Amino acid sequence: MPGLIGRKVGMTRVFSEEGLAIPVTVLKAGPCTVVQIKSPRSDGYAAVQVGFGERKHKRSTMAELGHAAKAGLDAAPRLIREFRPGDGETYEPGQELTVGLFEAGEKVRVSGVTKGRGFQGVVKRYGFRGRPASHGHPMSRNPGSMGPGTDPSRVIKGKKLPGRMGGTRKTIRNLEVVRVDSERNLLFVRGGVPGSRNSYVLIRK
Repeated sequence: MPGLIGRKVGMTRVFSEEGLAIPVTVLKAGPCTVVQIKSPRSDGYAAVQVGFGERKHKRSTMAELGHAAKAGLDAAPRLIREFRPGDGETYEPGQELTVGLFEAGEKVRVSGVTKGRGFQGVVKRYGFRGRPASHGHPMSRNPGSMGPGTDPSRVIKGKKLPGRMGGTRKTIRNLEVVRVDSERNLLFVRGGVPGSRNSYVLIRK
């Protein structure tokens, strides 16, 4: 089945019937509109193109407005993504997808872009232990030796070194749907989800 595009609202907690506190991430998912149906015959692969939100008319190109008009939309979607349809599933352009696709207790996978941390050292970036921290050690957070000097006389590719951290696409699998609020288009997912508040996420079964 196709998934939904949403925004990360934030984190909170809900209580189960047994009184246990469950940490959850609140996602404002949908409503999303089917913009285009792609088929192997015409496009080379099967996909359902889904749009989320609305972009201002003056900020949309004529091509974007024309593409949205084919699906019966008045404005171009703010974000468009494609999902692979399931076997035997049929969708029509202009069809609206809501959080009603999901039920409490289901497992989903959520994709998003992680928070950017900037240039970081190996202790924060990869969890290195670091050098001795006592007695005024001059290189307590230094990565240490790069390798033998005689052979291979170079730094091996893939060596964990300081660099830019975060800002990459990440997917968390097997997250449990704790609650579905159809009136407010909210999805309560157990645990954390990549990204900062108000960032876009993709939710799939």
